[in-house]
Amino acid sequence: MSGILERSFKVLEHLAEHPEGCALSTLASELQIPLSASHRLLAELIRCGYVRQEARDGHYVLTIKLVSISLSFLSRSGIVDIAQPLLDQLAVASGELVRLAVVDGEDLTFVAKAQGATHGLRYDPDMGLSVALSCSAAGHAWLSTMGEDDAMALVAKKGLGKPEDYGPKAPTSLKAVMAFVKAARQRGFSMINEVFAPAMTAMAAPVFGADGTAIGVVTIAGPLVRLTPQRMEALGPVLCQAAEEVARASGASALFKKRA
Repeated sequence: MSGILERSFKVLEHLAEHPEGCALSTLASELQIPLSASHRLLAELIRCGYVRQEARDGHYVLTIKLVSISLSFLSRSGIVDIAQPLLDQLAVASGELVRLAVVDGEDLTFVAKAQGATHGLRYDPDMGLSVALSCSAAGHAWLSTMGEDDAMALVAKKGLGKPEDYGPKAPTSLKAVMAFVKAARQRGFSMINEVFAPAMTAMAAPVFGADGTAIGVVTIAGPLVRLTPQRMEALGPVLCQAAEEVARASGASALFKKRA
């Protein structure tokens, strides 16, 4: 049963990366699941309402059922309600994209955002995805709250990813990742320049729970032409203050309260 569940989640995650849909043969090949088993999994997911098959080309796509469940959970947890006004304020102050990621076990996932850019280039990546710890400002900020050994072990477990998937300055070794983490720990917030993506920069500060452990991360991200290293340094105190305000408000969230 556990094998079937694991394969089902892999199918859902794969389809989430292909909103245009995916052919059965392609999905089976890329996930290395036999064609017949893939077909059975998709048939069951269709029966449960999580997947549908397009009539025009036979491709399989996700329905909005998963989105509905996620939004319902976030609404009932109170995370977005307590954080959104604070994210909005930070977005106005920075003029860039601001996001909140929450710690979920060994993962960090973006759950809320506010767009501060009113003209020109806008950086607005997908939400609801797990954060790449080794190549992101959010990941570095979270890792900076851990002991050295724990941070290194988590990065080693999660992996560095493929260099071609990230920016030209993405770290390619554990030692290089830990240099970013050390800098974030000393500064109080992380900064990256063309690490996650070319011509993009970002910064992040951890949100601490009542017990002193990190429960989330607040980030600011934007194009390098606007969000320069000097600009990030200037925004550092504002970002850290916003993270502290989210921390103080976190007691109003059922999810945060449970982790505090």
